[in-house]
Amino acid sequence: MNICIIGTGYVGLVTGVCLAEFGMNLICVDNDHPKIELLRQGKVTIHEPGLEDLMMKNMREGRLSFSTRIEEGVKSSLVIFIAVGTPSNDDGSADLQYVEEVAKEIARSMGGYKVVVIKSTVPVGTCRRLKQLMKDHQLQPVPFDIVSNPEFQREGSAIEDFMRPDRVTIGAESEQAVAIMKDIYSALYLIETPLVITSLETAEMIKYAANAFLATKVSFINEIANLCEVMGADVHHVARAMGLDGRIGKKFLHPGPGFGGSCFPKDTRALSRMAQEKGYPFKILDAVIHVNEEQRRRMIKKIVEKAGDLKGKTIGILGLSFKPNTNDIRESSSIVIIQGLLAMGAKVKAFDPAAMEETKAVFPKIEFGKDAYEVAEGVDALVLATEWNQFRRLDLQRIRELLKKPVFIDLRNVYDPDQMKRLGFDYCGVGR
Repeated sequence: MNICIIGTGYVGLVTGVCLAEFGMNLICVDNDHPKIELLRQGKVTIHEPGLEDLMMKNMREGRLSFSTRIEEGVKSSLVIFIAVGTPSNDDGSADLQYVEEVAKEIARSMGGYKVVVIKSTVPVGTCRRLKQLMKDHQLQPVPFDIVSNPEFQREGSAIEDFMRPDRVTIGAESEQAVAIMKDIYSALYLIETPLVITSLETAEMIKYAANAFLATKVSFINEIANLCEVMGADVHHVARAMGLDGRIGKKFLHPGPGFGGSCFPKDTRALSRMAQEKGYPFKILDAVIHVNEEQRRRMIKKIVEKAGDLKGKTIGILGLSFKPNTNDIRESSSIVIIQGLLAMGAKVKAFDPAAMEETKAVFPKIEFGKDAYEVAEGVDALVLATEWNQFRRLDLQRIRELLKKPVFIDLRNVYDPDQMKRLGFDYCGVGR
């Protein structure tokens, strides 16, 4: 089957490479000419473990190519995936201008039946509206189907999530479109992946509901952590015991500086906005968003409590991406914390295994170290902000000797508090 992916950002590139690995013929399209040229050279433009090798493999085997022309992709393909960004507007709603522009161009390029699959995260009702928009912009009436096929790929483990998903959601109105989508995902039948076949609106809501619930778990455990601090309990043990309950599950019960990235903040705001527009205030979700914003401020306060007046002091930050195994700093707690520290007159030294260049574009004047030890040297406090594996086994004795003061603020609860105190650190975690 010939498939076109429009948008070579995180979702689009991973989807294209993985579908090529499933045996499909893929053409990935983007209007960013420099990016397409890099991809043609076999250079991935995002940090995702295993992606570059898989991309190169499928390019060599002739199943994967790249283009800057939507018309080329549409005319050569039966199925067109739209995987462009839907960033937040100022009011929290999803900005659909890129999705709409792509939909119009697809409509103008159609010469026969197509299945147009919305992979981008879009508000409930968007697919149905896009279908009418495309009809209005066709040069001649051509039959087509719209499908909602939301993605559930975690940055840092996206290939595994695509190859071995918990479920595949397909929202469609025609049996023909459903049959084609089942064919695309037929490689997953051997591992008995559940297919959720539903309406357009329900598929759109599934994406938002899932992300909103996971974000709720994060904010809930952060509230528990904050309560543990004032009551003398240890959230590490509380979260473990909660997670052993099959009704709750252990995932996303990790206290820290709050959720970030390209999905949770954007999707929670968008769902809250959708609810407001329908006259239904989503009180739980609004609280989740508020707690997450407040949690970041609490982390800055925690640093001040340990390091004292920050004016003229230097704070070391380990980890800049919003989570390990990605270079994505969108909505990263580290970025918010650095902004707060700078506003209080502090200097910042930072290191991240993958997100240095992205952070330099935001903070060109802060100092960057080549590793954790260079960051630790001479700083007044060291903050572990992102739990990269290489930060989990630091030479703590060496770190202590390098620090100006032995202040270690562990925002991810990587280290054992008793051990850190025995080593002479003025240590604090979150909720412990």
